[in-house]
Amino acid sequence: MSKFAANNLLVSKSILLITPPFTQLNTPYPATAYIKGYLNTLGKESFQSDLGLNVILRIFSKNGLTKVFESIENQGNKKISENSKRILKLKKDYLNTITPVIKFLQFENPTLAYNICDGDFLPQGSRFGQLDDLDWAFGTMGIQDKARHLATLYLEDLGDLIQEVLDPHFGFSRYAERLGRSAVSFDPLYEILQAKPSFTDTFLFEELERCIKESNPHLVCISVPFPGNLYAAFRCGQYIKAHYPETKVVMGGGYPNTELRSLQEPRVFEYVDFITLDDGERPLTCLLEYLDGQRELSALKRTFALVEGKVCYLNGAKQADIPFSLVGTPDYSDLELSQYLSVIEMVNPMHRLWSDGRWNKLTMAHGCYWKKCSFCDVTLDYIKNYEPVSASIICDRIEALVAQTGQTGFHFVDEAAPPALMRELAIEILKRNLKITWWTNIRFEQRFTFDLCRLLKASGCIAVSGGLEVASDRLLHMMQKGVTVTQVAQVAHHFTQSGIMVHAYLMYGFPTETAQETIDSLEMVRQLFMNNVLQSGFWHLFAMTSHAPIGLQPEKFGVVRVGPEKGLFADNDLIHEDPTGTEHERFSAGLKKALFNYMHGICFEFQLKDWFDFKIPKTSISPNFIFNAIENEQEAELKPSTKLIWLGNQPELASVKFSKKGKTVESGQLVFENKMERIEVRVNKLEGRWLMDVFGLLEMSAEKPVLTFGQLEEHYLQSGMTDFEKFMQSQVWQTLEEAGMVWV
Repeated sequence: MSKFAANNLLVSKSILLITPPFTQLNTPYPATAYIKGYLNTLGKESFQSDLGLNVILRIFSKNGLTKVFESIENQGNKKISENSKRILKLKKDYLNTITPVIKFLQFENPTLAYNICDGDFLPQGSRFGQLDDLDWAFGTMGIQDKARHLATLYLEDLGDLIQEVLDPHFGFSRYAERLGRSAVSFDPLYEILQAKPSFTDTFLFEELERCIKESNPHLVCISVPFPGNLYAAFRCGQYIKAHYPETKVVMGGGYPNTELRSLQEPRVFEYVDFITLDDGERPLTCLLEYLDGQRELSALKRTFALVEGKVCYLNGAKQADIPFSLVGTPDYSDLELSQYLSVIEMVNPMHRLWSDGRWNKLTMAHGCYWKKCSFCDVTLDYIKNYEPVSASIICDRIEALVAQTGQTGFHFVDEAAPPALMRELAIEILKRNLKITWWTNIRFEQRFTFDLCRLLKASGCIAVSGGLEVASDRLLHMMQKGVTVTQVAQVAHHFTQSGIMVHAYLMYGFPTETAQETIDSLEMVRQLFMNNVLQSGFWHLFAMTSHAPIGLQPEKFGVVRVGPEKGLFADNDLIHEDPTGTEHERFSAGLKKALFNYMHGICFEFQLKDWFDFKIPKTSISPNFIFNAIENEQEAELKPSTKLIWLGNQPELASVKFSKKGKTVESGQLVFENKMERIEVRVNKLEGRWLMDVFGLLEMSAEKPVLTFGQLEEHYLQSGMTDFEKFMQSQVWQTLEEAGMVWV
């Protein structure tokens, strides 16, 4: 029985939520799970499907690959590359290995790793040519990881064949992305949508048909997070309109939220009936009421529709958006979680988190608490409407998802997770004794002290990613990032020293950026990796968008907008000229090549000029800039409200005797048995008894409030001792801080 039929076969007035190809192979994109969780609060019957995963599993099966090879053979003597010819000659080997490889990537037959790593099991195409460059990694990777990386290369070889010979738009994580990116005119998309369905489309239609038959929806909601999902979304709408004309189709998600805010193209509504903007809960509620005859069309919320042949923006609803605390817990039921493929595209331990492992997606806070960066879409609701929820609610959602999915890995997909809320969440996780693994996106701000990072690590945090952008204080000020390079280095160092991996988003080509600043940024990046402050990074070229401050007022940033002309379809990416900056695109290859090597821990001794095939300026950055920044940091000031957390186990107080100047002296000794070590701390009797009382107060539980610095000082003085400041500087206290005492 199918996943839909197992719930309720042929439910009347159900809602089908789909994610079109392709997003991720390792874990579901969370949009449909968020909406399903909200619909649960309304008592609405809904079903969801990740069509991207379903299509991939159909193509990359023995039957699917047989169709691939047969389709190529039916084309006759079409000119193809030597690599594709080789793959075709290895047809038998691919057909014999595809099923066990897919099961291996689904963690079904882990012992296959030995066969894969032997080198004589998988047929090898051109992707395996990079293995010589990755020998450094295989010495530290386990056999399972190495095998998954080889299996990933194997799939990518087959993907290259499909893209070259059968479907030029094919891609594992983005499908026909070029057609959706900066599509001012709908003409290119419309033209290909009128053409014969592609090889991949046939599998998409079969999977969509199965979902519709099993869920019998009156409304299909299509989530389009990226340009690479847009083409497949329209293909889905096209199929539904042709075969199920009574079923209504609504599109929402990240792409329309950013690209289609000024939509005027009527042909779009040949494929969908409605397009909603921003948070989908209230617009969907209004739409359902309209379809049930309980609301006028004009009273929809942030919704485009075709009315008498013209595109109309309908926003007459008087109801406010649903508070983030009331949207419900994401619901991953219906999604075949065991079928996702855990691939390793890159062996960098931080970078691979995006494609490796199953992550439950959650959000700590809606929007961004900073919302000032000049290159960011800070004028749009998903950024500007900041609304956090309590740590208690987040933990309730964590526990519900663990119970539902059986997975304890969480990716918090915040724009920038708030440090104060991260602190409270970590404390709540420890109080509830939850054993989870999590990572998120942050701003590199000073509130991330070393102690806070230690607390986050203790709660299960393994990695953070954040925007360093340009390692230039002048440009960071222009960007209104609110940080300096020194501050970024210190904060990233806190995370790394705590055992939390750090990924940095790096930008080049920001308006007015000079060649000198680009090279100085590269030198900063070199030092950050050399000093083990960063573990991963990614360079991207600055892009100006119409919803960012720099796109709204380009003259304020020294650039000139030169296009594109406004069209009837998408409006986001802008073309600009930078009269005072350098020729930014020239630096692309050199920056990325240098970063690739730095991430591998090599080539730090190379001159920066060695990465470029043209003359560059010498760096003006001191060779010890980052080292000095992390060595000369001042300690954070303790305030009365600062919270005290003990991360270790409860101690025992023993009595010890020792000889001093011929006399027997009795003293106290605190003994801690922690996970990795035994700690013994010599104390006098009075301090020992006081510390035992303190550790009783520090024991983590839902019933006990967290002790603050002010309360600790008051407790010390009430115990009959007088010099609290001296005690805080003592060897006893320093030992306790090293052993797990943190101030947050």
